[in-house]
Amino acid sequence: MANRGALNKVLGPGILFAATAIGVSHLVQSTTAGALYGFSMLGFILAANVFKFPFFEFGARYASATGKTLIHGYKEMHVFWLYAYMVVTVISTFFVTGTVGIVTIGFMENLFHLNVLLNFPYATHLALFGSCLLLLGLGGFKGLENLIKLLGIVLVIGTCVAFSAALFQGPQTNASLLPDLGENGWLYLIPLMGWMPTAVDLSAWSSIWTVEKIKQTGYHPTVKESVREFRVGYWISAFLAILFVAMGAMMVYGSGREVPTSGVDFSRFVIELYTTSIGKWSFYFISAAAFSIMFSTFITVLDGYTRALRTSFSLAAGKQESQGKGTGVIFVIAAGSLGLILLFQQLGDFRLMVNTATTISFLIAPLVAILNYRLVMADKVGRENAPNDFMKFLSYCGIAFLVSFSIWFITTL
Repeated sequence: MANRGALNKVLGPGILFAATAIGVSHLVQSTTAGALYGFSMLGFILAANVFKFPFFEFGARYASATGKTLIHGYKEMHVFWLYAYMVVTVISTFFVTGTVGIVTIGFMENLFHLNVLLNFPYATHLALFGSCLLLLGLGGFKGLENLIKLLGIVLVIGTCVAFSAALFQGPQTNASLLPDLGENGWLYLIPLMGWMPTAVDLSAWSSIWTVEKIKQTGYHPTVKESVREFRVGYWISAFLAILFVAMGAMMVYGSGREVPTSGVDFSRFVIELYTTSIGKWSFYFISAAAFSIMFSTFITVLDGYTRALRTSFSLAAGKQESQGKGTGVIFVIAAGSLGLILLFQQLGDFRLMVNTATTISFLIAPLVAILNYRLVMADKVGRENAPNDFMKFLSYCGIAFLVSFSIWFITTL
């Protein structure tokens, strides 16, 4: 019973991270990768998950070892890094939140048809943003955590059932493991890996949620406990990414079907992949599962950016704790993101917004990775809490991986 009680006090930040990751990178990017290029990008997806892993894990490690967030650590290294993080966060906030929002709106409209029912073209937009603001305002961290645990069960079961049915039915196309990517395929790698499993600068969120969990429960977990809990959520998200690639490869690749460019049409396209495997009777079950994936991602992104900016602004003002509930910050994020969504919807291709946001995330990833690595060295967290030799080696490989692909992308523009 004691072990179960301790687990309940630790469980949460890793699940929130998984909810953040299992969204655009999985449902959109991974499915599209499989649909357009078969299994040829599977190795790159695995590499991105493996080589980025240390820098996300370091968020939970640092928070548990010090009781502080990575953002505090950036300031303690030098105030310049705090301001650099703030600039990066402000730039990416609206693009990332807007990108997740535009995809979520597509799945929400496909399930509820609010625009049609209310005869108002932006009914779904307002419903999504309004419901998330209300839930975060009323429930706080505990309410968010409980909601994500529930939605997580739905999305994992829905994805596994659909994949199993597709596997049982057999591939509908002839996707091989190593088809020719072509020039467009190589260029697609950067936005794909930019959010696989998610943006590296979002690693600060796992530290924020770990600290928030400690405040909520009054229980300060050991580094070993926090890292173990985080790893479960991380590798579940990596496993599901593989399933989404496989669904696209088995059901679409080589069939001549085009991947839609509008949010609503793309959501219908993804749901059809599942219902083709399971049967049309599963439409509402799959629609609910897909919407759960995106809704959980959107609400965690909204919460994560709000907490990250509140913490950054407080530290820049010389305070150690965030003041207030961040109502003003979250409304600015919501308004700016909604405006960006409306702008990109006028352009008619939601994937342009997705690729822009994911590319920005990938190009700033090397800097964040280096900072996170430096923060978990023995002189910062203590020898007993520092990563072992294998994690250090994996970190060097990860930094080389991120730097190499960034340089390659910049030189091929």
